[in-house]
Amino acid sequence: MNFLRDLKYAVRSLSRVPALWITVALTLALGIGANAAIFSVVRAVLLKPLANQDESRLLYIRQSAQGLGEENANFSVPEINDINTGLKSISEVGTFSQVDFTIIGLGTPRTVTAGVVDGNYFQVMGLRPVLGRLLGPGDDGRNAPGAIVLTYNFWRESLHGDPNVLGKVVRIEVYNGPTSGVVVGVLEPSVPYPVATQIFANLVTSPHHLSATMVTGRSHRMTEVFGRLAPGATLEQARSELSTVYSAMTKAHTEEYHPTDHYQISVRRMHDQINAKANTILWILFAASALLFVIASSNVANLVLARTVRRESELSTRAALGATTGALRRTLLAESLVLCGTGAIAAVALAIPMVKELARYAARFTPRASEIHLDITLVLAGIALAVLAAVFLAFVPRLPSPDAAQGGLAGRGTRVTGGSSRRLRIFAITQIAASFLLLVGAAVLMRTLFVLEQTRPPFDSSRVMAIDLPVMSYGRTPEQITEFRREVVQNVAAIPGVEHVAEGFAVPWRDERNLGLGLQFAASGARRPDGQDYRAKFRPVGPGFFDTLGVPLLGGRDFNYGDKEGAERVVIISKSLADLLYPGQNALNRTISWTDPVIKFIGMGSEPRRIVAVVPDFDDENIIPAPVMTIYQPTEQEGFPGSLFVRAKQDPYALLPVITQTIRKMSNDQPVEKPTTLGDVRAEVLSPNKLNAIVFGGFAAVALLISVVGVAGVLAFSVSSRTREFGIRMALGAQPRTILAGVLRDGLWMAGIGVAAGIAVGFVLARVVASKVAAIDQPGVLAFAGAAGVILAAAVVASAIPAMRAARVNAAEALRAE
Repeated sequence: MNFLRDLKYAVRSLSRVPALWITVALTLALGIGANAAIFSVVRAVLLKPLANQDESRLLYIRQSAQGLGEENANFSVPEINDINTGLKSISEVGTFSQVDFTIIGLGTPRTVTAGVVDGNYFQVMGLRPVLGRLLGPGDDGRNAPGAIVLTYNFWRESLHGDPNVLGKVVRIEVYNGPTSGVVVGVLEPSVPYPVATQIFANLVTSPHHLSATMVTGRSHRMTEVFGRLAPGATLEQARSELSTVYSAMTKAHTEEYHPTDHYQISVRRMHDQINAKANTILWILFAASALLFVIASSNVANLVLARTVRRESELSTRAALGATTGALRRTLLAESLVLCGTGAIAAVALAIPMVKELARYAARFTPRASEIHLDITLVLAGIALAVLAAVFLAFVPRLPSPDAAQGGLAGRGTRVTGGSSRRLRIFAITQIAASFLLLVGAAVLMRTLFVLEQTRPPFDSSRVMAIDLPVMSYGRTPEQITEFRREVVQNVAAIPGVEHVAEGFAVPWRDERNLGLGLQFAASGARRPDGQDYRAKFRPVGPGFFDTLGVPLLGGRDFNYGDKEGAERVVIISKSLADLLYPGQNALNRTISWTDPVIKFIGMGSEPRRIVAVVPDFDDENIIPAPVMTIYQPTEQEGFPGSLFVRAKQDPYALLPVITQTIRKMSNDQPVEKPTTLGDVRAEVLSPNKLNAIVFGGFAAVALLISVVGVAGVLAFSVSSRTREFGIRMALGAQPRTILAGVLRDGLWMAGIGVAAGIAVGFVLARVVASKVAAIDQPGVLAFAGAAGVILAAAVVASAIPAMRAARVNAAEALRAE
């Protein structure tokens, strides 16, 4: 009952200082809520086990070729057969190939990302069905019927969880011909990796996977490999064994693995592979939230300690009237619990929307974003922290001594001990140092975003729309397919408001898998010093592609519809490639020939191709452009058209309904998908950088605001306790500006120490992070200087009000009050 009375008294007491109550509650809410939300994300993405059975034994195997710039190269079937022979540490392997299917028979015709898998795949992955069955060894082989498994999300979202989907026959359009398959099952909810797969299909649904070029082509790499550790085996054993097998394989086929290519094999746990992209960014985000928590805690401690010192006279009076030490501690504890309790409640209210926003943020880096939700255990941990903070704040202040009690009765007012003043300043300096670190991090991200935003493509990307238009070959000859796509270009070009239309292979900045395709070639009259062939990006485009994108020709002619199958082979090359091959010379009418062994797997010939034009470098992979080595080839000469590009006079989206209607009139089955302007594609690519800058900038802004409050609170408390001193100094002739300058110097002194501490810690952290994560941008002198300038300016602002209050002290009134 006594403590309940103390709580009621605490509420009444705090209601007289609502600014303090609100400030402490909001500060704690930001500190605890942000940490609960961030750690919910970290736990769901980085720490939570996968749905896969025995996920600790699940492995991801990859090879790389540093000399070719391949960090994560796929495997070919012969390579898989070689490394899978005689493995003891890995019990079995499963294979996965990403293929884009156009499916008819499951609602509106659409293009889906499919995984073509072997019969071991689901067994290796340790996954189960929620409906029907999964694919197994019986689904392998040329004579097996086509079988399809739907992912859970695709089944729920696109098919609305239709339980009658089993047994439906689906027509499949793939780049090398139409096939079909029967839906046999729905997969349990699981993390989609390596891509956001919508359906899985057996090998027979992709005729290319059963072709001789796929089965026997060692350099035809389009398959990812997963493995499962044998019982009792370790990851190190698997690495050692795979390295031995791989080394023997590369030595046995030296013609395929040139020493300068630096082929290597590696293996890691699936859990680590899935988290690879998110690992760094989330731990840095967690560190930022921890800094915010330190700042918030320091500020709360500052405010409560200052209030306790201010109440020294009241506590002294209560002690003189017979209040025991325990009773005084209960009073302080009740007040701390009210403050921290309201902060904890506000933290929960803040954490719920923060988790939702952070889940959307994390989706840029991890396929596990759908699993993120506010963890109730973390909420309870936050409440427990609030209680501990309340106890700490109640028992840290020193209670009045008997002498202090007499002083309280004598009315001598508040006296600030050196220890109290030092603690207040230490808390404020801690806040400033932590705020400085967050500001430096935000400055680095802002600088990166600024550079990206200032880099513009060489054309008006807002008026160019890209539309996915997959090839539909069912019931059509190759000639009919070509004629259909020509008519699409002509009919769309005739729509009022359309300036140019052309076909292309891939959408700039978006289609990473297709844009990364590079092939070896030889050029007449040019040779590398080491005797090796050149390598360039391969881009099939249609007539008018460069006009559509607004890229001018530097010489020669554009492709036309005479550049078709059976006509002279022609190409257009980028300026950087022309300068590399023929420095100071004319590249027109020279010839190149594809020499890459991959060409035989994708139906391309090695005959010479005449260079008919040179175009400016157009880096369609990177936002910040770099010199590009690109060879453009007509889509009707061994090309792979898949996208339609439309340049509009005004807003391209306004023309989309008419464009879609025009194409659907020509063919009801033709999917018209992912319409978006290249400006929006570019914005989407930049969005992770924008989100990073916004999130860290938000943390830094909140931290700076809390620090400003902390510094202002310390100085206000100092001014209040030094009123008598200021009165005496002004009575002795001190000018108000002298008092003003002194308080301002006090604030800048604290800020300076905090900045110095932040620079020291930041320098050490930057070195440590650089040694662990090479991809992180390091802060430069400007970032440190800018953050220091902001902190010092904020310190001046925070000091201004207490300083002006000190300068207005009336000497007579100050002495009379004392």
